[in-house]
Amino acid sequence: MHLHLHHIGIAVKDIDRAAEDHRRRLGCRLEGGLVHDPVQTAMIQFLRIPGDSVLIELVAPDGPTSKLAGAVKKGGGINHLCYSTDDIEAACRFLGEDGMVVIQDPVPAVAFSGRRIAWLVGEAFYLTELVEDERELVLPG
Repeated sequence: MHLHLHHIGIAVKDIDRAAEDHRRRLGCRLEGGLVHDPVQTAMIQFLRIPGDSVLIELVAPDGPTSKLAGAVKKGGGINHLCYSTDDIEAACRFLGEDGMVVIQDPVPAVAFSGRRIAWLVGEAFYLTELVEDERELVLPG
């Protein structure tokens, strides 16, 4: 099992405005289009600073009852760190044994073409997301 920083999730009220700010200030480029994930109750846009391997993920609530609504009402900002892994179950077990709590077991994610994600929280109380490595994904059937 390995973990690599995949992206930094930033909660925002307005994805278009935040994306433009990142483009203007940091030279970011859009990575793919705007994605709606009904399971995560979020609108999602990935950005990349040219030459960098770590993505920036802008996440906004998809409505007033979104899981992100509270974070955005408090001003938004850095919401989570996401690590890619070649074995999401082993990573959840390993991190759980070290004191983190799995708050969402692995589920397919729209933003990652069906690759599974899991959510954990640790003593520092920031969210940690895990996502399966793209090269390791084996689709059923």
